[in-house]
Amino acid sequence: MRFNLVDRILEVSPGKSIRTAKNLTLGEEYLADHFPTFPVMPGVLMLQTLVETGAWLLRLTDDFQQSLIVLREARNVKYGNFMEPGRVMIATVELVERHGSLAVLKGKAEADGQSTVSARLSLECSNLSDRNSSLKGMDVNLVDLLRRQSLLLMGEMTRVKG
Repeated sequence: MRFNLVDRILEVSPGKSIRTAKNLTLGEEYLADHFPTFPVMPGVLMLQTLVETGAWLLRLTDDFQQSLIVLREARNVKYGNFMEPGRVMIATVELVERHGSLAVLKGKAEADGQSTVSARLSLECSNLSDRNSSLKGMDVNLVDLLRRQSLLLMGEMTRVKG
């Protein structure tokens, strides 16, 4: 099972910050197990929403130069209120600093004005071909897929700030 937890990119200032939305519906597969009589979004998936939001900020900032962006470290993770189906989680992530392939970001998410999760994240950017040059074609395919996905996520977004 693969999760795409960001449903919409609401606003982006490349190199600075991004806001995204996650609409939690009862149709989410993992809610059947977490918990059947009290369905709530698992905390690890709330955190993953921040990671995905941060990855979109880096992709849009770097014009999709890297095919892979992975979580290296999560610090100061704090959970707030439960996230139940029918609610919309708004995630905001800011770029704090960059050192080569490593980016440090600060993220928080809220639903109905109440905190759901916050954390300081370290994400690492790379390409498959960095380790194996024969995978350059796969990098090209992944970047193409991610570019197309970003167009869907941004939709008619008009609040792109330079």
